[in-house]
Amino acid sequence: MLFKEKAPLYATELERKQGETLLYVNYLQAPFVPSLVDGPGVMARTIDALIQYPEVSGIVFVQQRHYAYAHAQVHLLSEIARLHTFLTKHEKVLSLELLSMFGSGEVLFGDMHYLMDLLRQDPVGCYAEVKRRVGQLRAQVASGQVVNQQGLLGYVRLLERIQGLLEGTKLIGQSVTRGILSGKLLYAEIFRPSILPNFSFTRLAAQFPLDAKLVTQYTIRSGEEEAIVTLLQIPSDAKYVYHVLPPEYALSEEQHTLLMIARQVLIEHRPKAEEFTDPEKTRSIFIQVARDLLMELAGQRGIALSYTMLEQLSHILVRHTIGFGILEVLLWDQKLQDIVINAPIAQNPVFVRHEQYDACVTNIVPSYEDADSWAGKLRLQSGRPLDEANPILDTDLVFGGVRARIAAIKEPLSPAGLAYALRRHRDQPWTLPLFIQRNMLNPLAAGLLSFLIDGSRTLLVAGTRSSGKTSLLGSLLLEVMPQHRIVVVEDTLELPVDALREIGYDILRMKVRSALVTGSTEIEASEGIRTSLRLGDSALIVGEVRSGEAKALYEAMRVGALANVVAGTIHGDSPYGVFDRVVNDLGVPTTSFKATDIIVIANPVRSPDGLHSVRRIMSITEVRKHWTKDPLSEGGFVDLMRYNVETDQLEPTPELLNGDSEIVKAIAGTVKGWAGNWDAVWDNILLRADIVQAMVRVAERLKKPILLEAAFHAQANHQFHRIAEQIQAEHGLPDRTLVFARWEAWLHQVAASF
Repeated sequence: MLFKEKAPLYATELERKQGETLLYVNYLQAPFVPSLVDGPGVMARTIDALIQYPEVSGIVFVQQRHYAYAHAQVHLLSEIARLHTFLTKHEKVLSLELLSMFGSGEVLFGDMHYLMDLLRQDPVGCYAEVKRRVGQLRAQVASGQVVNQQGLLGYVRLLERIQGLLEGTKLIGQSVTRGILSGKLLYAEIFRPSILPNFSFTRLAAQFPLDAKLVTQYTIRSGEEEAIVTLLQIPSDAKYVYHVLPPEYALSEEQHTLLMIARQVLIEHRPKAEEFTDPEKTRSIFIQVARDLLMELAGQRGIALSYTMLEQLSHILVRHTIGFGILEVLLWDQKLQDIVINAPIAQNPVFVRHEQYDACVTNIVPSYEDADSWAGKLRLQSGRPLDEANPILDTDLVFGGVRARIAAIKEPLSPAGLAYALRRHRDQPWTLPLFIQRNMLNPLAAGLLSFLIDGSRTLLVAGTRSSGKTSLLGSLLLEVMPQHRIVVVEDTLELPVDALREIGYDILRMKVRSALVTGSTEIEASEGIRTSLRLGDSALIVGEVRSGEAKALYEAMRVGALANVVAGTIHGDSPYGVFDRVVNDLGVPTTSFKATDIIVIANPVRSPDGLHSVRRIMSITEVRKHWTKDPLSEGGFVDLMRYNVETDQLEPTPELLNGDSEIVKAIAGTVKGWAGNWDAVWDNILLRADIVQAMVRVAERLKKPILLEAAFHAQANHQFHRIAEQIQAEHGLPDRTLVFARWEAWLHQVAASF
């Protein structure tokens, strides 16, 4: 809410939206910062406004920065306003007729008028004054030196009634309970506003909660910008507090003014729908425009801007015009996995899921303006609808190297209005060595999965929500040899296609219609999968199997068997859960399910206290082909590795150790020297395990985490295949000891300088 230039000082405006009534008060021309703590006049005007508008649930003082008070704070003052109205209108404590019954009407009127004014300006001070006067007057009555004793007793009873009514309010109740009789001290604890830049509608609690204990603090960065993140713990709350101070909330007054003026100019040009087809290009153009505009405005106003400050202000300006505001700052943090914004948006803080501290509540409360703005940008960017007929929008968000999946819902699905959920993707692709370092799997499991991918098997990665399915599938893409083409089919762009392309992979992405969308111009997922079969010999990767595309996927599995990898993700917490979903929910014929070779189950494992969880691969299971109706009862599911909760390890089963895996033997049957030679096959799996384990060991010893990232892992895989080919040419088989020795020598030579 922005007041017009000629709006009078202390003017008020009401804004009603989704069951909330906000009161805006104009302090733009005020020579002081409006505060309920330091200004009796501010408190009095606020109480007066609440007397006039009792339905108000939030208050914003509008100045160069906006100072917002939430419902819980406003409720305390609304109670005082109602009490003031009750005393003056119903009890008529300012009536000369009433006061004349107790003595001199004019004297008592002056006394009561002072108390009612004090109630508006300083409710705690009013209570203290009433209590003091009751004590003084009681002492006078007890002394017997009063002319009109009955009248004075009547006035004392009136004051005692007012004292009792004051003690019945929550604000004064806190003062009495906590023994704080100084209004200023109590107000400083209670009335701590959220501070908003004048170019943003998002409320932010800049101060820490009073009873919070510091857990940790770190800095997040994006280019020239940085923000401080503080994790706090409140004894009475199971969730940690994720407190962030974005750069836009730490600017000077003249920088705020500069941004407000620049924003008014910049928003006159809104990007067209076609410009949003390449949001990164659009953003870079707007940043350059913002730089030029800010330099011009700063020159006109005689404001000196350093290069660093100009860059910061340019990015802030773009973030709050064509960007997603403070959401982008949260997405800088690589330790965040999920961001959740519940409806009604303006009445709930943002919640996040932190990789170390799990569910946290933030100090950020978005506004309805934010919600509407984000929805409009998502429609333009994705080309997908978000309206009453299509109340769900699932798309991706990309800016400055950050990738996230974002889901938005609105009425009628969400009765309270827009709500959002974001899943932040890692800046670089996950790799098997990174998962080993985090104990999601062990080197043997990594070696087995690498072997299966090289063997061109069909594979489903399954699990519950937030189990790491997509991340694991993305890491398996790096096990596909770069000379093989990869076609990726997704409805929401989550797999690290661009990152793989940058390190030399031959990879094509296809974007298809979401199963939740109707009336879109996008191609259906099933048609996209069938199209991929006409694009040449390629590994086929399906982002997530959700609905009718399952039948097309199994067509691809049958066509692609023994030619190249076909893989995807699906929701399911066990191999049978996957079978049940594919056959019974998605309508794939039972016999077609046999085209699945391997099912990998990934699920979160919770700690005994229930406060923490870790991601683990629970099983690697092969699907055998002899069963007819029910693979579970007919022995169609055979675990090759199974998670042991006591050891927190994925352990090989006797079927794998004894060479009884039909899938592994089928792969061996197509390789010269491996058919019928289980020892050679097992040695190759162990060799792959040795390699990833050595990568983790060397990276930790050299303190170079970059050795676990995709670029180096791709090089290491290439060297493994090249060296294995050399050893096979020299000795007939890629002997484990010889290959590893030569590969390890390469590792030590390259790792130090990479």
